[in-house]
Amino acid sequence: MRWFKPRPFFTALLLGLCGFIAAWSPKANAETLSDLAEKSATQPLAFSWVVTSDNPEIRDFLLKHMALQRFQALSDLDDTELTRLLDSADDQARELLATQGFFNPQLSWQQDKTKGPHALGQVALTVKTGPPARISQVQWQWLGELTQATTGPRQQASIQKQWDLPPGANFTQADWSRAKNNALRQLVSEHYPWGRVTTSEARVDAENNQVQLSVTVDSGPAVRLGELNITGATKYGALQVERLARLSPDQPYRQSDLLEAQQRLVLSGFYDSVFVSLEPQGNLARAPVNIELKESLRQRWLLGVGVRSDSGPRLTAEHTHHSIPGLNWRAVSRLAIDKDLQTMGLELLAPPDSTLWRWNTSAQINRQVRDNDVISSQRWRAGRIQIGPRIDRSYYAQYDVASQQSNVLGNLESVSGNLAWTWRDFDSLPFPSRGLGLGLELGSGVSLGATHQPYVRWLAKGLSLWPLGQNSGRLAVRASMGSVVSQDTRNLPTTQLFLTGGDNSVRGYALNSIGVDLGNGRVGAGRYLSTGSVEWQRPVRWKGQLTEWETAVFADAGAVANELHLLHTQWSYGMGARWRSPIGPVRMDLAHAQALQKWRLHLSVGFTF
Repeated sequence: MRWFKPRPFFTALLLGLCGFIAAWSPKANAETLSDLAEKSATQPLAFSWVVTSDNPEIRDFLLKHMALQRFQALSDLDDTELTRLLDSADDQARELLATQGFFNPQLSWQQDKTKGPHALGQVALTVKTGPPARISQVQWQWLGELTQATTGPRQQASIQKQWDLPPGANFTQADWSRAKNNALRQLVSEHYPWGRVTTSEARVDAENNQVQLSVTVDSGPAVRLGELNITGATKYGALQVERLARLSPDQPYRQSDLLEAQQRLVLSGFYDSVFVSLEPQGNLARAPVNIELKESLRQRWLLGVGVRSDSGPRLTAEHTHHSIPGLNWRAVSRLAIDKDLQTMGLELLAPPDSTLWRWNTSAQINRQVRDNDVISSQRWRAGRIQIGPRIDRSYYAQYDVASQQSNVLGNLESVSGNLAWTWRDFDSLPFPSRGLGLGLELGSGVSLGATHQPYVRWLAKGLSLWPLGQNSGRLAVRASMGSVVSQDTRNLPTTQLFLTGGDNSVRGYALNSIGVDLGNGRVGAGRYLSTGSVEWQRPVRWKGQLTEWETAVFADAGAVANELHLLHTQWSYGMGARWRSPIGPVRMDLAHAQALQKWRLHLSVGFTF
């Protein structure tokens, strides 16, 4: 039995010191390291070296981390110096292999002066790793208030159950460090933010290729939150920060509560940066919460010029006023203009109350040219909304009016009451790699005009992201279904019915170009909607490293009709690219519409669900 204490750092330091001395010796003519690097690019190496192994990963690992390759640039190296370097390299190789769990490797070094154009020939290392060491036992010792708390056994069992190196697992130094970090992360996430690993040992039985692990964890005191220390709240006040944070004094500490408070503050739009943390000084059992803010400007203009894949160049303008004088509501005005679609909107949003519900009102006016027909619409809305990190809720009253140039009925109007609910469980936003999102809209109203026809409208949607493996990317599956239940929908505005097609539904088709066939090439909105999409997203690697790009292969389908049996699916398929830009995901897709036998380019920015 012996203690395993890997020393690759000290071996590398020794070899580096030898290289430093060699580089600055008289024989090297006081060449600097940069001189050596430049010289190695123009002069032949002193020797070449190769590694062969029964484990390809180990071969690549040694080639990457061995210091021997650094000395190839010393053109005046002789056999005696090379022999001394190989002795040190053998020690380093064994230390490196030990960090990977191989304690009984067989190493064979050979020097063949007849191979290659180099003065000292070729140095070859043959490695037989032998069986990897496995974990034979994991011993835990717990200290601190965790041992006395009623929830202590549950939390201990949870940490031990999720331990990354259980008995039978292969041992590596990296996995050993990662397992301790993950265990500590689990501990400090709930009740014990000052917890720490006080001692840890990996006892190696090299003869039997076994490792015994022991970990001692001190939880420290159980922590409850103290008062809020808010800095940077000048324009919008500390009361709004307290309502958005929702951190009550004396509540038990949970790291997720602080993260959610930080996210709520950021998503509110009033703050450019937010940092929420515990105060590490003073009473550790009742720690104050520090909330550091950088407030957004009271007013902000955003101007943009872009291209819509459906209608060409597009101009956008947005103005935000975070606190209207006298009302203290936030106002957001938007304008977007292109060849086929012009949109103007205004939204007023009240500060949140103690439950994060906010009053809001909005108005939106659209004018769209589609198939040589002009559709004008307005939507007016008033209600309340609650936006959270994972769940959004809203209820509102809505008035819709729409007119179509080719429709002899003129303006079509409706009023309705609506509920909306969205649930998100993604690993990270705005660049998720796994997770699930669900959404539901439900409304009931009546058409206005000569006849009052009641109706019910519902729309359900979902998005699921399934990882396929470390280098295989993920599968994105998206679907939506909806219908309008009414005896007669002819007097309903098109904004209360369904159309599909475009960047975020059925690619390959123009925006809202899939609907009910009205004849003469015209398309109208329908009462039933069904869409689906399957997409394989795969990361792009360059020289073995992940880049900010991904490739995508997809197939989309969608249908709109006034009768269920008339839902005829429109298909499309294609390929695309994704870029993790500073402003969010940028999607570029080339899709082929099967019914039209045409290709269409789609560009969009952002992840929304």
